[in-house]
Amino acid sequence: MSNIKYQMSNVKSDKPRRRPEWIKVRAASGETYERLNELMRSKELHTVCEEAMCPNIGECWNKGTATFLMMGDICTRSCGFCDIKTGRPKPLDWSEPLRVAQAVKAMNLQHVVITSVNRDERKDGGAPIFAMVIRSIRKLHPGCSIEVLIPDFKGSRDALKIVMDAQPEILNHNVETVPRLFRKVQPQDHYDWAMATLSNAKALDPLVLTKSGIMVGLGETFDEVVEVMRDLASWKVDILTIGQYLQPSKQHLPIERYYTPDEFAELKRIGLEELGFKWVESAPLVRSSYNAAEQVKALSQLNYVRPIAGAVEE
Repeated sequence: MSNIKYQMSNVKSDKPRRRPEWIKVRAASGETYERLNELMRSKELHTVCEEAMCPNIGECWNKGTATFLMMGDICTRSCGFCDIKTGRPKPLDWSEPLRVAQAVKAMNLQHVVITSVNRDERKDGGAPIFAMVIRSIRKLHPGCSIEVLIPDFKGSRDALKIVMDAQPEILNHNVETVPRLFRKVQPQDHYDWAMATLSNAKALDPLVLTKSGIMVGLGETFDEVVEVMRDLASWKVDILTIGQYLQPSKQHLPIERYYTPDEFAELKRIGLEELGFKWVESAPLVRSSYNAAEQVKALSQLNYVRPIAGAVEE
């Protein structure tokens, strides 16, 4: 990309009034989607696909994949981009990990993504729940690879160690935005906590694949995005996702601008060719869990993923 294009990307313009033609979200439907919806409700489970209004819910659920949201549907933080409710959460449900594992088995998943709300009222941030669900899935459905998309636990290495000792295949924590916008976008988060989470994960388990994601369109510049990518590469993050921020409601942060498909392609090129990420998903509707199963499958063929417990060799 030329310097001229970089400069154009950094010019702040008026807020866009309508979505461009490359942002098309299909309504969720289909037989598999309906079956999974019934399964989630029958086991009293939540998914971030629903709570965060993910634009890919129909596509992913009809592939038989979903991202489970644990520790309730009320978050202790109030990020300006997120549609999950903020407030005082209920006590942890210690039977939830088993119900999630049962659902994973019923869906016959080969790869599962587990995430949660923030539970800042607890010193451990709810880390034991992540460890419990990893071990429950391994017991009930061996051979399924596991990705955990965790909170930052306020940078606590002790809380993170509880999760890492259970040895997930992928440890994911989204940095979300550039340092300059942290106070505006996620006021209770700190960039240093994200750095501690991702760098400590590799230190605690050198064999784990680490992953992070960035939203664009919140007022950052193209160059600021690249700088965050450089930081993530220096923290030895393996997998990167980049997607367009879409405003869940008028009460959430406005969209400052839409990135073009060419800009997403350039960010992918920079990530792979210049910064050395093992995998980059970069497109308007990319979200953290998008193509997660495909990532594990491809990277396992390159021997980047540790042998999955209980997996049958083909």
